[in-house]
Amino acid sequence: MSNQELVHAYRHLLRWSLRAVQFSKPARFVVRDTLRAAFRDKNGTFEPSRVKSTLWFLESAATYVGVEHKIIKNLVHVRYIQNKSTGPWRIRAQTLSKSQQRALKDPVYEKEYEHFDKTIAMLNDTMNLCLR
Repeated sequence: MSNQELVHAYRHLLRWSLRAVQFSKPARFVVRDTLRAAFRDKNGTFEPSRVKSTLWFLESAATYVGVEHKIIKNLVHVRYIQNKSTGPWRIRAQTLSKSQQRALKDPVYEKEYEHFDKTIAMLNDTMNLCLR
């Protein structure tokens, strides 16, 4: 795994992800931030076969409005809501009411995305993808 392979994989994934979300304004920032976090992860592994199949999946999502596009759309929407509730404190203070801020400290809300993350992990395993 060379540095050049990582850069090419990042650029290709970013390009096809942006095409899959059709460059829409909140979605492109979610895609960018998620991809950055994935490539900056110290425990992450680089598997070219998974990157290649993910690129095919994203290309299909960008080309046709089918199941792949709906999966990407829902994935980005959930990550947007998740990041909105755990974003910087200034943004949280401006967008969430006090009752919503108190509710975020509840232990139930700490595990609300656990089932979704497991579903994405199973999708990644069955289709040999690397979606986050």
